[in-house]
Amino acid sequence: MENLTKRDLAVRIAEETGLTQQQVVLVIQKTLDGIVDSLRSGQTIEFRKFGVFDVRERKPRIGRNPHKPEQSVVIPGRKVVRFRPGKTMKDMFKVV
Repeated sequence: MENLTKRDLAVRIAEETGLTQQQVVLVIQKTLDGIVDSLRSGQTIEFRKFGVFDVRERKPRIGRNPHKPEQSVVIPGRKVVRFRPGKTMKDMFKVV
């Protein structure tokens, strides 16, 4: 399976809309920048039928060094971005 890059997406959208690839790349980048800025400021982003992005706080925890299992390592808390798929996306990938 091959990864979809921003350029691949831009080419596909440009072909379907008649816009230039440069215009599409600019719109994609502005969209991604807006999502990142909103998440950075603590906002939740919801795209109906697609999904929801939000930021969660991970608590600090104790881990183990795999090379020295007797040695405990403190893994600090941090913020992580979580994505929860919307109903339409969930239904697409539902196993019957």
